[in-house]
Amino acid sequence: MNHPQVTLPRLTALARQAAPKLLEGVVAPLAVFYLAMVVLGFKWALFATVAWVYFGVAWRLVKRVKVPATMWLAAFAITIRAVVAFWTGTWMWFFIQPEMGTICISMVFLASVRLNRPLVQKLTLDYIHLPSAVLKHERVRRFFARITLLWAFVLLMNSTLSIFLAVYESLAGSLGTFMLLRTSGVAVISGLAIAISIIGFKRLLRRLHVAHT
Repeated sequence: MNHPQVTLPRLTALARQAAPKLLEGVVAPLAVFYLAMVVLGFKWALFATVAWVYFGVAWRLVKRVKVPATMWLAAFAITIRAVVAFWTGTWMWFFIQPEMGTICISMVFLASVRLNRPLVQKLTLDYIHLPSAVLKHERVRRFFARITLLWAFVLLMNSTLSIFLAVYESLAGSLGTFMLLRTSGVAVISGLAIAISIIGFKRLLRRLHVAHT
């Protein structure tokens, strides 16, 4: 079966599209929480973090910009996390809750591959645009299936590590140590997965005979 020649965006262009949204949705909420907790205290840190996420949603609605599905999910999740953490009065539950959810999500990733609807493809389209001809290509479908499997295991590993550190460091009363160790561990695991994903994507490009730099 012959596949049509396709042209994909350069990796640098894809990174420029995705990086701001990842910083806003992942890095910034953690930074807001930690800074607000140091300056204002635990409860105000919860309010500040929730406010940050909803401000991002409201800003897009006002500007009539599409709100990614991941952002709606983040807004819902951060609300539940804040309510439970406020009720229990400990930062440990603020960080453990999403990890439990992430474990469930990793199972959904695995199921999506089984159903031939790899979830990484859907999430990727929230951040970057890929031509429909590319998405229909057999090699591209196989690539997204394999990367979905990879990230299912990455999510499971990151969550297990985060839960262990949250429980251990909450007993020691050290939020700063928890965030340092968790951030470092997750960065290493995720960094390796990102490197594998990029290398795999480059190999895909070569096999499709697409010129890129």
